[in-house]
Amino acid sequence: MADTEIEWTDATWNPVAGCSIVSAGCSHCYAMEMARRLEAMGVGKYAGLTRRSGRRTIWQGLVREDQAALTIPHRWRKPRKIFVNSMSDLFHEGVSDAFIQAVWQVMRETPRHHYQILTKRPERMAAVVTRLIGDVLPNVWLGTSIEDAEVVARVDHLRAVPAAIRFISFEPLIGPVGTIDLAGIDWAIVGGESGRSARPIREAWVDELHQQCLAYDTAFFFKQWGTWGKDNKRRSKKANGREYRGRTWDEMPTGFTAAVDRRGKRTPVAG
Repeated sequence: MADTEIEWTDATWNPVAGCSIVSAGCSHCYAMEMARRLEAMGVGKYAGLTRRSGRRTIWQGLVREDQAALTIPHRWRKPRKIFVNSMSDLFHEGVSDAFIQAVWQVMRETPRHHYQILTKRPERMAAVVTRLIGDVLPNVWLGTSIEDAEVVARVDHLRAVPAAIRFISFEPLIGPVGTIDLAGIDWAIVGGESGRSARPIREAWVDELHQQCLAYDTAFFFKQWGTWGKDNKRRSKKANGREYRGRTWDEMPTGFTAAVDRRGKRTPVAG
């Protein structure tokens, strides 16, 4: 729950710990191994949330609500982009409606921050936000993950969510997405998978998404090639880098850059 190396955010905040696998994009989730390490370091919040299956660490399917963590954003005086629950999913079925409302209250009380909430369960997100939250907070971004064409329907649930900014993380991109309706989607993050078991990414899949972002005026952020480069060669994440079409792409959603401008701050660099 501090500064992070994730390229599209400034910090992570984890009021929930633990998760479960719901689709192919979850198979090599970094958070499973990280949770195991944190448990080994004596962080009680992560105790018993994972188990070993062969050489893999996988979620047990348990989640833990951390009431003490709710105070953290209040202590961060400098405005930040905050990735909410990098180690879980706020809309996991094991997270209570009451706790989701408590998280929303913190975000309401700290408008200096921009909160980025990413879920693989956008159908619950749409239901809970519509039924319980009421107002649309200008500093809350709501997003879903889409790793291939098998789960592309998640975008329709996302579009049903009342939100100031909607975004999609196409990471890890493990297959072609195909034609996708990006109407109402403000931002797209695209990236390959990292780690020893990483699945390859193809430049053609990135091209397809980039072209559709242009067509829908959706901001495009290319995060990384991951373990596999555009030439289909396996290297380190650092060696493969972040360049796509000879440059880096760090576009941010228009709603965010406009809000920054109104506060007199420096506008984030677009790609």
